[in-house]
Amino acid sequence: MSIRLRLTAWYSGILAVMLLALSAAIYGFVYINTYGDIKDRLKAQSNQLQLKPTWNIDGTRKLTLVGFEGQNLYAQMYVYDVSKMIPSTNMEDLGFSFEIPKQDSLKNEQGFIRTSYEGNPFLMYQMAVNVSDDMATHPGVLQVAAYVGEQDRMMLNLKNILIVGSFATLIAAFTFGLFLARKAMSPIGKVIEAANGIQTGTDLSSRIVYDGPQDEIGRLIQTVNSMLGRMEGFYTELEDSYATQRRFVSDASHELRTPLTTIRGNIDLLQKVWEMDPAESRMTEAEIRQLSIESVKDIADESKRMSRLVADMLSLARADTGRTFDIEPVALEPMMTEVARRASFLPRQADWSVGDLSQLNGKYILGNKDYLQQMMFIFIDNAFKYTPAGEVTLDAVFYHNQVGIRIADTGIGMDKDEVPHIFDRFYRADESRGITEGIGLGLSIAKWIIDEHGGSVEVVTRQGEGTTFVIWLPLLFAPPLE
Repeated sequence: MSIRLRLTAWYSGILAVMLLALSAAIYGFVYINTYGDIKDRLKAQSNQLQLKPTWNIDGTRKLTLVGFEGQNLYAQMYVYDVSKMIPSTNMEDLGFSFEIPKQDSLKNEQGFIRTSYEGNPFLMYQMAVNVSDDMATHPGVLQVAAYVGEQDRMMLNLKNILIVGSFATLIAAFTFGLFLARKAMSPIGKVIEAANGIQTGTDLSSRIVYDGPQDEIGRLIQTVNSMLGRMEGFYTELEDSYATQRRFVSDASHELRTPLTTIRGNIDLLQKVWEMDPAESRMTEAEIRQLSIESVKDIADESKRMSRLVADMLSLARADTGRTFDIEPVALEPMMTEVARRASFLPRQADWSVGDLSQLNGKYILGNKDYLQQMMFIFIDNAFKYTPAGEVTLDAVFYHNQVGIRIADTGIGMDKDEVPHIFDRFYRADESRGITEGIGLGLSIAKWIIDEHGGSVEVVTRQGEGTTFVIWLPLLFAPPLE
């Protein structure tokens, strides 16, 4: 059974109970007021009746009920021991009488009772009386009745009206309630459709359209739409993550394949040369020695390259897992002075120029010194690699509450279309492929370090003229406590 049908059934059941109680109350109120008035008249009339002796035309004596004033009322008295019936005048004129109860059961049959005569309904009040004459006192019964046919018909009509009206109201309420419940619960059907869409995975961008009031259903739909938005975002991020992972594995496999192939080729060559019989060899001992040295050097270079690749991949793996590092206030001047000093020993062909770093005196940032230095060396090393001739400079600038570490070179530069991709993993600009060594992970690591420090990087480049990187980091206003 659906929710709307259950709700309609519950409300219809409650309405049925209320209608039953209301109908019973109305019927009881009308019944008491209608028959209560008749009972009061019957009881009052029975207290007013008296026996009065009268004389017939033939000179015989008879008893007559006097004090009888009610309209549509009928009275009779019966004396048991003499079997004498004393009717009221109207009963005598009409020639009918009511059934007389037995004397021994009269005690239990006193009060108001229902009776009928020839199908006509009467409400009767009967009571035991004592009839006295000159000789003795005789037991009898007094019966006063009223015709209640009209009242019975009225109560029957009222009962039918209440029953039919209650059923009609109940049916109308059930039908209308079912319609309202279906209309009110129709947004739930949209929620179900959206949930089915999620289950089948066909479309997570769909949203439930609802223009009703912000009631419970409205808030539910709003919550479901928010949940769909978050799920779509998570699903998109997951797809991007899977795509990045697949690309990362593919690029890593490609980057590892080259050094492994070189190492394997050199090892095979050394094995072949040293296993060859000297008598059959066409190479002199000096040539074999020179070939071996070159092969070992190639193996060492490729091994170092693989070590750097694995180290960079581990750094990026830590970044992907959300791993953070410890941070503390870092003094900028001594850190940048140390970076400038150590950078002068890096392999390079360009001139190395360091600007005025004294302006960094007393300035602090919140970060990790080791990772910050690693990030600086990545940018400086890249500048050296891509500047075969010219100059690489390092200086600092300030803007509002940020410090900018500027690293500029006059190297090969790159096309502006390449800039959005230079921080992607394993990405290398077309101008650098085959010209400089590298695996395309350094800038990805540097970007991760910058992001973890709440900073940003600005790139200005022109092909053939050089590139300038400005690393913006937020300053720490209050100096650390000594």
